[in-house]
Amino acid sequence: MIKLIEKIEGEAKLNFSFKDNKIDDVSVDFMSTRHVEDILKGKTPLDALVINPRVCGICGHAHLIATVRALEACYEDIQISNKAKIIRELTLTFELIQNHFKWFYLTIFPFFGVKQEIAKALYPTQLMGKAIAVFGGQYPHTSYAIVGGVVCEVTNMDIIKVQRYIDETTDFFEKNVLSIQNSDLKTLNTLNDLSHVKGDLRDILKKIEQNDWQNLGKSYDRFIAFGESSYFKKGKSIKTRVTQNLAIDDVKETDSTTSFAKSVHYHDQYYEVGPLARAMIGKNPLIKDAHRRYGDSIFTRILARVYEIPQLLEHTKILIESLDLSEPSYIKPEVDISQLNAVGISAVEAARGTLIHKVEIEDLKIKSYEIITPTQWNLCGGHEQNLGVSQKAMIGLDNVKLAEMVFKTFDVCSVCTTH
Repeated sequence: MIKLIEKIEGEAKLNFSFKDNKIDDVSVDFMSTRHVEDILKGKTPLDALVINPRVCGICGHAHLIATVRALEACYEDIQISNKAKIIRELTLTFELIQNHFKWFYLTIFPFFGVKQEIAKALYPTQLMGKAIAVFGGQYPHTSYAIVGGVVCEVTNMDIIKVQRYIDETTDFFEKNVLSIQNSDLKTLNTLNDLSHVKGDLRDILKKIEQNDWQNLGKSYDRFIAFGESSYFKKGKSIKTRVTQNLAIDDVKETDSTTSFAKSVHYHDQYYEVGPLARAMIGKNPLIKDAHRRYGDSIFTRILARVYEIPQLLEHTKILIESLDLSEPSYIKPEVDISQLNAVGISAVEAARGTLIHKVEIEDLKIKSYEIITPTQWNLCGGHEQNLGVSQKAMIGLDNVKLAEMVFKTFDVCSVCTTH
């Protein structure tokens, strides 16, 4: 049976086979490609700062930050002011928050018969888009981050604007998604603590429990994250054991014979990336308790992603307080990047998980450019002896509708995946 998955960024095709009325095999196919990696070959290195934010209109800002970091990694010694680093992290965080709201209301809610609530996604996503535009000049497809810093001179009035957008988004979250103030987040350490809180998130979790779906969608219980920031930690978690000793060079891609998307593995094993992975690596008490009860299921995955919103909002306030506007926004590198023969690699945490960019510069031009997206980690297919993460999560389900729901809890983006 073939199921075309729509209402995502692009399209994906799931090919199901059944045995004894249960799914015993499923392949994941992405049917088109945009050839961005090929387009970048032969271009001057700084062209990537304009091209890559257009890989995707949903998480294009993550591609910008990954691009500029990969280019900067080509230098042996480059200076970036703390101010520029903070501004980049702020805008990337705003994009994560925006994505989380859209995914929750536009992708998850319709499965539970509450389509009238999907319009709620508009207000907070607009606020976060405006916050990015204060620094980036526009959103989406901004190219304000350049090698050496950023091209914005932030004023005190800009900071006041951004703080208002953060406060309004926080207020929306507390009134609609989870009726608890950010200052009380630390009191939510177990699912029992969460059971007394009202809001749209709690309503969805209740529906999952009422349908006895809280154990659906389990995969390998292996998690990984390579993007480090002042908030996120790099590491991997296998069940509950967390280690930080990772080598990004050990991340490999495998070509597919049926799909334009390559599969990604680490030491020949598939790992889940995204908010659940970040929460497990960061040892978040509430998510660890949900994981203890339900493992890497749709219940835990949905909770982890939505619960990341208020934590990130709170962290943006800390970042803004640490901004020193007297620092330079840009420090010109001593060497022109087009004069380098070098390889640079970067990893950032995008909304769906770890995003990796790798650039090789030779003879004034980009010789090669490699992009590894979160969807490749989570959704691209393995084979019968070594299933991909989402494949394994769908095996054993008794109907395609449930499989589609499980698939979408990982969040599907075929646009940036088939770059």
